[in-house]
Amino acid sequence: MGDDGRPLTATLPRVLSWIWIGVAALLLLDLVVNGSDAASLVAAGVLLLTVGGVYVMWLRPRIVPGEEGVRVVNPLRETLVPWSAFTWADVTDVVRVHAGGTVVRSWALRETKRSKVRENLRRANGYSDADPIAESDPRDLRPAELHAKRLREIAERRKARPAAEGTGAAEGVATTVAPDAVVALAVPIILLAAAALLF
Repeated sequence: MGDDGRPLTATLPRVLSWIWIGVAALLLLDLVVNGSDAASLVAAGVLLLTVGGVYVMWLRPRIVPGEEGVRVVNPLRETLVPWSAFTWADVTDVVRVHAGGTVVRSWALRETKRSKVRENLRRANGYSDADPIAESDPRDLRPAELHAKRLREIAERRKARPAAEGTGAAEGVATTVAPDAVVALAVPIILLAAAALLF
């Protein structure tokens, strides 16, 4: 498979998220050791809610190229675009995966420079024909553009490779709600509601 299965993510938000999770774990440990009232339960619920939010918004989102297609993981949903349906990947304000008329936007991979976002949006709206990803030296591309270029290259390799027996991709794009994201947010909310009932 080479590096096709390696997730495409933004590094800085993930690093900051793990730092916050470490801080929250220390604060929760302090609450376990020193807290004994309902206020401690509320504080624990709030900390768990922030950890769930960090997980859902910054740790979970990514793009994962795999054997059957590219999986765009967003905060609450996952979309699988089979390689047979994949038509393009580009960048406006985020990396977008195209499957015919369907466009799947990635939460995790964002364009960071405002002027570049404006240029990308103008191009997407038909005001410019130039494709900087195709025409540029990879060393000059920004991270989001590199990810889109990599997706196109993987798609070309996958489409050129004959499908193995019994591993044909699904015909269309499939979107599902992610149970882990729902649990990460629901458990702290239930804990907060239980703590509110104790007051």
